[in-house]
Amino acid sequence: MEISENAALVVVDVQKGFEEEFWGKRNNPAAEENIAALIDLWQETGRPVVFVRHDSPEGSLSPLRTGYVGNAFKDFVEERRGKGAGPELLVTKSVNSAFYGEPSLDGWLSGQEIAQIVIVGIQTNMCNETTARMGGNLGYDVVFPLDAMHTFDLEGPFGWAAGADELSRATAVSLHGGGFAKVVSTEDVVRGASAGSR
Repeated sequence: MEISENAALVVVDVQKGFEEEFWGKRNNPAAEENIAALIDLWQETGRPVVFVRHDSPEGSLSPLRTGYVGNAFKDFVEERRGKGAGPELLVTKSVNSAFYGEPSLDGWLSGQEIAQIVIVGIQTNMCNETTARMGGNLGYDVVFPLDAMHTFDLEGPFGWAAGADELSRATAVSLHGGGFAKVVSTEDVVRGASAGSR
């Protein structure tokens, strides 16, 4: 798999609020390390990076609400913003898809003639998956490194519950099997980016 020279890395909702107990048990403790490695690679190679921030309404109970400390990016992301050799964009949103944010992600990507996006961040089966599905529907070549993201255990209807790993596998199968995205590893992306830079 080749990562194109102008593929955009879309870093979704890597915010301090996700460190709170509010969310429950998470998976993939290596997520942050892999996200950081990919941001570094993108910035070193001059590829475009999009930082996406979820702004829950002020006054809501969400740890991601505007005006609350949890709304801020995690330190390892914040300290990397503005450091790359390539284009950078900040998108803010209040729903699951980064394509429904401000400014328009689709408009920016189209304007830069970007056809391939690599999605990382939080949460695997929520904003990452929704953004990947929309990206696939909009015609982008979507790459989804599953180990550069994480999610949390979740309760659903009928007394059903699913663990974070189970939810991640379901997302991976749905996206990959359904043709919305190529689900890969961080190592696959690093190897593909090196091939694309030659």
